[in-house]
Amino acid sequence: MDIKTAAALHRLRLVSIPEAISFPILLVCSVLKRTTDFNGVPVMGWIHAILFLAYVVFLLDAWNRTKWPWKTAAVYFLLAIPPFGGIFAERKLKREAEAAVIASRARREGVVNA
Repeated sequence: MDIKTAAALHRLRLVSIPEAISFPILLVCSVLKRTTDFNGVPVMGWIHAILFLAYVVFLLDAWNRTKWPWKTAAVYFLLAIPPFGGIFAERKLKREAEAAVIASRARREGVVNA
């Protein structure tokens, strides 16, 4: 795995958890808007939108660099939709990045012919 691919996966991992947490906070703000005088929806809506767009951009970059099949990219995109889904995406990305680093080191040391 080259440094640019590792950086793309790292960026996607970094944005996945805040994006996953921002959606439930937006839902809580929406409920509070309807039940109290608190209206945090405009601010939280913008924050969530920016995080979601960043996730999509970083996902497209990672997809381009890693040459994933479209099904893999679709799974990562679908994990961004439900509340807390990005946490599962981050875990999956972490495992994939660790496996890629191990395979890269093994190829470099001549342990495997992959």
